[in-house]
Amino acid sequence: MKTVLILLTLAEVVVLVLVLAVYLLRIAATLRNIARTLGLVTFGVRAIEKQTEPLGPVLTDVNESLEQVAEMLGIPPARERVAERTVEAVEHGPASHQISGPGS
Repeated sequence: MKTVLILLTLAEVVVLVLVLAVYLLRIAATLRNIARTLGLVTFGVRAIEKQTEPLGPVLTDVNESLEQVAEMLGIPPARERVAERTVEAVEHGPASHQISGPGS
């Protein structure tokens, strides 16, 4: 009787090891797929970075021009406008801003 119990225990251990091995192989395959996808994403982001690289100096000039226009219009600098924004203003809009309906 002891021999049968020992053999059943060994069989259970073998089955357990096989099941764990199968799951580990599936996890490894999934991780390889994720790594491949991340490689493609990285490649795409680098391509975007290279394609938009020439925009840096141009955008600096555009921002300077826009700051001059804002100054002429009497609009405060961007840092002051951003600093005065609160979460409530972002969610609901500024308190003084009212939207009128049709015909009003």
